[in-house]
Amino acid sequence: MNSSLPENPEKKRLLAHYSNQENWLKWGPYLSDRQWGTVREDYSADGDAWNFITHEMAKSKAFRWGEEGLGGFSDERQRFCVGLALWNGRDRILKERLFGLTNGQGNHGEDVKEIYYHIDGTPSHSYMKMLYKYPLQEFPYEKLVVENATRTRLEPEFEIIDTGCFDQNEYADVFIEFAKNDTEDLLFKYTAYNRGTTAARLDLIPQLWFRNTWKADPAAERPEILNQGKNTLYIRSSDPGDYHCYADGNPEFLFTNNETNNQLLYQVPNTSPYLKDGINERIVNNQNEAVNPAGCGTKAAVWYKTILEPGVAFTVRLRLSKSRLKDPFNDFNAIFEQRVSETDVFYDGQLPEHCKGDELNVKRQALAGLLWNKQFYSFEVNRWLNGDQGVVKPPAIRKKGRNSHWKHFAANDILSMPDKWEYPWFAAWDLAFHCISFAALDADFAKKQLLLLVSANYMHPNGQLPAYEWDFGDVNPPVHALATWHVYKADKKDKGRGDFKFLVEMFNKLLLNFTWWVNQKDSEGNNIFEGGFLGLDNIGVFNRSQPVPGGGFLEQADGTSWMAMYALNMMEISMELAVEDDAYESMVVKFSEHFLYIAGSMAIMGEDSSGLWDDDDGFYYDMLRKPDGTADRLRLRSMVGLIPMFAQILFEEDKWLKLPQLKSRLEWFSKERSDLVSLVSHWTDTKGNNEHLLSLLRGHRMKLLLRRMLDPAEFLSDYGIRSLSAIYRDEPFRYELEEHKFEVDYLPAESDSGMFGGNSNWRGPIWMPMNYLMISALRGFEEYYTDEFKVEYPTGSGQYSSLSEIADQISLRLKQIFLKNEAGERPGMGGNPKFHHDPYFKDYILFHEYFDGDHGRGLGASHQTGWTALIALL
Repeated sequence: MNSSLPENPEKKRLLAHYSNQENWLKWGPYLSDRQWGTVREDYSADGDAWNFITHEMAKSKAFRWGEEGLGGFSDERQRFCVGLALWNGRDRILKERLFGLTNGQGNHGEDVKEIYYHIDGTPSHSYMKMLYKYPLQEFPYEKLVVENATRTRLEPEFEIIDTGCFDQNEYADVFIEFAKNDTEDLLFKYTAYNRGTTAARLDLIPQLWFRNTWKADPAAERPEILNQGKNTLYIRSSDPGDYHCYADGNPEFLFTNNETNNQLLYQVPNTSPYLKDGINERIVNNQNEAVNPAGCGTKAAVWYKTILEPGVAFTVRLRLSKSRLKDPFNDFNAIFEQRVSETDVFYDGQLPEHCKGDELNVKRQALAGLLWNKQFYSFEVNRWLNGDQGVVKPPAIRKKGRNSHWKHFAANDILSMPDKWEYPWFAAWDLAFHCISFAALDADFAKKQLLLLVSANYMHPNGQLPAYEWDFGDVNPPVHALATWHVYKADKKDKGRGDFKFLVEMFNKLLLNFTWWVNQKDSEGNNIFEGGFLGLDNIGVFNRSQPVPGGGFLEQADGTSWMAMYALNMMEISMELAVEDDAYESMVVKFSEHFLYIAGSMAIMGEDSSGLWDDDDGFYYDMLRKPDGTADRLRLRSMVGLIPMFAQILFEEDKWLKLPQLKSRLEWFSKERSDLVSLVSHWTDTKGNNEHLLSLLRGHRMKLLLRRMLDPAEFLSDYGIRSLSAIYRDEPFRYELEEHKFEVDYLPAESDSGMFGGNSNWRGPIWMPMNYLMISALRGFEEYYTDEFKVEYPTGSGQYSSLSEIADQISLRLKQIFLKNEAGERPGMGGNPKFHHDPYFKDYILFHEYFDGDHGRGLGASHQTGWTALIALL
């Protein structure tokens, strides 16, 4: 970090916010990119969320639980919203929302079919910037649907760049920018450039509206937007309060209500002539009667019409303020310039001094995406199951269906989303990685996110954490103690002191969750764990969220390793707490014992002594326990077998000396249970920086695992560590059970499997969170073993490197996904030359869900900056 920096106003804003002096986070980019097709808006009998509200219906349907918009901004309770609509004079609908395919339409599941980039932003949202590329010819909705419908899972997805609508540059670059003068004075700037060679129509239509909360609660206040004349709107409400909206230039105001068009969607008479789609009908279909001539409503548009000449910019400016402003645009540009400058100062202080040029651009955009993917998330399961007062009741079958065991769940919060279009709902294990990334920007926000997840409104009374909206009861990897520790350390480093209260609260709640795992996911009581999803989707022989064909159960190398890691993370946290409060020392002892028993069970299970470790192969494998008492080791080499490397902690000598109960108990284990002690690292030894290591792996096993992991013929790709060994590229892994035959082959890119909806793929691609954990593990081992411990890298090369050098090299391979190579191309951006060489594309970057294991091409969700933002930490 640069120690000779100018004053950091953004840091001051965050300090003022978290000390409750000023609410800088009251307004932010909190709208979803997609509210339609979500579970919480689904009131069908069969749970077919994708078809209950479609993209086509969304323009006419007032949502119940949240709002969506293009580059949307709202208050923290999402009562009042601001978003941009566009029209090129050719489309049959306004461009108010991002378009994409449903899970059933896409050949690899749901998929957004737009090009947009998150460019910049600050944690307080004092400045935010994104770019949307809008075709000036008719948007190819039908072509995208039809072409993808003809493709199989064996073919790549058909993207909007493939339709040809950008070939002749017949599109507009629309930059969306926000700046805050203060917490209640918001500036909006929309700038469009015609990148083509001919003049084209382009209407910019900022829209302002209230989320419809009065339908669900007839007694609730009905707010209003009123025309005050002189290019001014008056926003009247008790929450978020009264505001004035000033519009620059000479726009036309249009007014309607955020009410469902029941006649269009359900053939039921409307109670009002002014409906959610009224502005669309007025502009696109010239229906004057669709908008309210009285100049009032719960939704309004500021309509700017222009013929945009080639290369010319057209800028629209709005200002939303609590105060009456005599000249709202006099200081407008100066405020923007100041906030942009302050954003640069902030990142100069957050990113290393050596981070410059293209690498700085990548990291800034990665972190910007993390900030843009904040979303207001509202979902109260009990109300959702039973329906609202005065509204048609949901089918009775719903009360026994999806999430019916999570009636306590009630969220009305700002949450970090994986991708606000493809995953506009939180996922528990994704959120843990988001918090690790956020800790580098805004550790206080990261702490609040983790605390929310373990709060009474989220965590089940039995201690389970909610997985994700489609099935809160599914099982995600237990990485939240790890995230807690990472966030705590980052916060302590930044502030010079640790947040003891945060650590205590997280530890106490995670203790309940750990107990849930022990009671629910260890079916034999032998410290070997099973799960479902566990973060690795269809990487296994079977769908692990379903019963094993023919009965029996899987004892999982990854599930058990995650729990060993969980035990060590909890031990590490309790050690920190015990230094301040010796009441926690018994917890240190408890989790050290959990870890040792798990380590023992992984090595020797039952009378047959068949563990998850295979010394001949030098690898960990899942074990299938059959109903007749026999067992099969499933010798499939995947990331599952590398996860044991994650289970490690380092602790300093002074902590060891301050914990006499732990020292005594582990000394007892050394004498009485030497069989367990011999399986794990030597905690009594200190090397390097006077630290102790507790790990599932001793040096011998680690070297055997690394021999596989660092082999280019197996896991080592030019772009990181693959999730499945490439040895299955030509010869799939095969297994027969009963009359069933199973195959797993290496697929470096999209999945050919229908498991998990057909949109999941762990059979070869590179995943940022797993690589991040691997790099962290290598650095931890290096800190203990020092650079004297060397292994062959790459396997078969005859060259040996220290673990830290290998961690650096894997980090470099991951960075190469995003950085320009010698040809000026970014492998992660795929094969279309426009992304690499066009001056209006080449410096903008997408952060995908996962990456091709052979070529580094980005795949899956295109804005999964939540966990892919970890690249900014490498």
